[in-house]
Parts: sequence; C-alpha cells; structure tokens
Amino acid sequence: MLEPTVSPRPSVVALAASILLLAGCEREAAQTPPPPAPAPDETPVVVVGPTPVLDRAGLLQAMDVAASAYAAGKDPGGAGLAGRRFVIRQAFGCSGPTPPPAETTPGDGLAAWSWGERRQGLNLTLAPGDWTESSLLAGGAESWEAAEGFWLPRPWLRADGCPGVSGDPLASGPVAPSPQTVGLAAVFEEDGSRLGRRNGRAYTFTVRGEGDQPPVAPADGYRLVLEGRMTAFANGRAIRCRAASPDQRPVCIGAVQLDRVAFEDSGGRALSEWRLG
Repeated sequence: MLEPTVSPRPSVVALAASILLLAGCEREAAQTPPPPAPAPDETPVVVVGPTPVLDRAGLLQAMDVAASAYAAGKDPGGAGLAGRRFVIRQAFGCSGPTPPPAETTPGDGLAAWSWGERRQGLNLTLAPGDWTESSLLAGGAESWEAAEGFWLPRPWLRADGCPGVSGDPLASGPVAPSPQTVGLAAVFEEDGSRLGRRNGRAYTFTVRGEGDQPPVAPADGYRLVLEGRMTAFANGRAIRCRAASPDQRPVCIGAVQLDRVAFEDSGGRALSEWRLG
C-alpha cells in the first residue's frame, strides 16, 4: 500500500527561496568591481625644494668620488655640481700660532694666526695662492683671467672643527703635515669685476683683548668661512684632478665664484668678513 506524500508547508518553501535569492545577490555583489573614484578637478602641484647648499662634508665627499674616478682612469664627473652654492667652514690655528708671515712671502692659501708685537694683538691671516699659471687650471676656460687658491686642509676630517686626536707621543721628532690635495680656485673672468681680487693681498684681522689686557690664545682655534657658487671648467665639470704618479693621491680642485670670506671664533661669532660679489 502506497504511503501518502506530504508536501512541505508554504512558509518553509518561501524561506528556502529567500535564502537562495540572497546568496545569489551576495555572489553577484562580490563579483561586481567598485566604481572608479572620480577624477580630481585640479592637477596635483609638485613642489620641488631648493638644492641643498654644499657644506664641508658634502664637498669633500664629492672630491673623494672625483679622485677615485680619476685614479681609475674614468670621468671624474662633477657636472651636477656646477651652479651649486656652498658654505664651507673649517678650523685653523688648532695647533697654536705660526710665525708672522713676511710681506714678501707668497700666499699659500691657508689661514693661520700669529702673535702681534708684544702680544698686544692676535693676527688672523689668509693669503690666497696665485694659481693662475697652475697646470691644474691650464685651459680651464678661455674667459678666465686669474685664479686665487684656497686649500681645504685635513680632507680626511669631514667635521669643520679642530681634530680630536693629539700627536703620537712616541714620535722621535716633528711630523710634517700631509701635502694639500683638496682646494678651491676662485676664478675671475676677463671682463668681470676686479673688486674681489686680492692680487697678493692677504685677508687680515686683529683680535684685541678686553681693556688693557692682551688677547687670550684660543683653545679651539678659529674658523674660516668660504661662501660662493661652484662654476665649471671648459668641459662642464666643476672638479678637476691631477696626479704626478699613480701611487700618489690625486690633487683635486673645484672651480668657484667666491662671494664671501669671513673669520669666526670657535663658537661661530663673526669677527670679520669680506663681501666679494
């Protein structure tokens, strides 16, 4: 005998149909990508910051790269430096005074200090070197008429203060300083202003004591400030290197247009300045 067939209740059928419909809608919504974001009304403005000013550490790094490339027989580069501004601070007189320079002594491009007569004054001096006929600058640019040189001593020290180490106490005698290998050549155009040229004259300033007291010797030297803009040799490079032997460190010179020379104390207080631009 056949069993009677029982049909599901209408409410159960409706509930199942609703579940299937919702599941299908969810699958369709998941497969439909979101609409694209509306395009902005205005084009974004890209702000380019100014090129950083070269300091002593940055310039010495560029010189190291140029020296390494030159020693390897490659292009020393430096085209990107042309036009860059620089402010170089470097210590001098860290080891004490030097003998007063004679009036006929040619400039060596190094700042120093010496005692004045009866130690009533302390004289700061910087006599640029005459690099006009230097082989490093020969053919630098047809429009250059003169070049005055400034060395950057102790190029292995990136900081602008005095060295933090003393001499070897076991040394048998005085140790000669390393030869200068990094410098800046302030170049002057044939038709340019002659006001900034020193023509053999040194930058000088005398430090006086308080009242009738003589000045006190500095414990941490003084600071020389060189400020200006890098320029380029005839090949478009701002740095040129040369070496007498592959076993010697190359000498690298940067061509510059010098705008300002200044003396400061070790705390950064301005003592004297010369505006050349």
